[in-house]
Amino acid sequence: MTTTTLSLDDLTPEDAELTYTRTVDRALVHRDSLGEVFLTDLRPLGDTCYAAAAQLPRSHAYYGDHLLRPSAYDPVLLLEACRQSCLAGAHEFYGVPADHKFILTHLRIQLTRPERIAVGTAPCALSMRVTVVAHRRREGRTTGLDYEIGLFVGRIEIGTASVGLRFKSPSDYMELRLRNRGGTPLPSSGTHEDTTPATAVDPYLVGRTNPRNVVLADAETKDDTARAVLRIPGDHPSMFDHPQDHLPGMVIAEAARQIALLTALEARGMSPSKTLPTALSVVFSQFGELEKTTVITCQVGEERQAPAVDEDVYYTQGGTVELDPAAAESAGRLPVRVVADQDGETLCVFSLTLSRVGLRS
Repeated sequence: MTTTTLSLDDLTPEDAELTYTRTVDRALVHRDSLGEVFLTDLRPLGDTCYAAAAQLPRSHAYYGDHLLRPSAYDPVLLLEACRQSCLAGAHEFYGVPADHKFILTHLRIQLTRPERIAVGTAPCALSMRVTVVAHRRREGRTTGLDYEIGLFVGRIEIGTASVGLRFKSPSDYMELRLRNRGGTPLPSSGTHEDTTPATAVDPYLVGRTNPRNVVLADAETKDDTARAVLRIPGDHPSMFDHPQDHLPGMVIAEAARQIALLTALEARGMSPSKTLPTALSVVFSQFGELEKTTVITCQVGEERQAPAVDEDVYYTQGGTVELDPAAAESAGRLPVRVVADQDGETLCVFSLTLSRVGLRS
């Protein structure tokens, strides 16, 4: 990477001179549809750091389909923007070939200023300071990158994220996948038929309006726990923008978010229309196979005391987004643990924090 004179402390759209006029080449972010590309620019900042820009759409059939009021940008959309910044940076700055397979190892997002993702009258201009904290090499080739990401709107840092990626040549990837599958040929989500008998969860229970965006079925809740199976919408234009031979990590992340909201509603009475995930982290331990039933289980923990109202009040164009003071003592911050498994083997474990929000004029 080429070192420039930009300061790491001055990463804003103005100071880094990031542009939002057009999206990057869709191939850089591994997307087929232009409508699923949110990254607009990359600028090197140093040997291990670069700036990235993304425009978040105010309306989107998947990322914008939420009951939350006042409306806010989906934290999973912010994670997708981070993921795209890492994919593009691996190609542009670290020489990872276009035909290599990218394997997601971990994701994390923590929102510290959620008022800054309230949907307003213009698309959100998100800027990111992307720092490579671990660079894996073998025989002169980049085989893995771990990233820490600062998230900015204007000059204000709104949170942080982390992404881990590993890279394999097509032949090495095929060898790995066939070995893991005992030699069974790889499937494709483009032709996969989900034959699991299941009843989809009602959209409003998981904060959705469109049934197509629901990925949970046969849900059961009891006390502080819930269990469901994962629906595989192989023809979904956002979750499966192009055919996959495994369950994408972002699809499992969506399932984790949905079961967390469902459990919070049933166990704590937290309405999905007033509940925002402000933190999510996950480590992926193995591939999720399309042919196997994926079981998603959830456990909510002890609620955490909300901060004092005057320490956590956020102003938006629609009013004030804040932790609801009337519910602060009983439901300020709710920690949630979600596990995805197949045949009794764990695919990944999520930790989420759900925060109740309210609106004051």
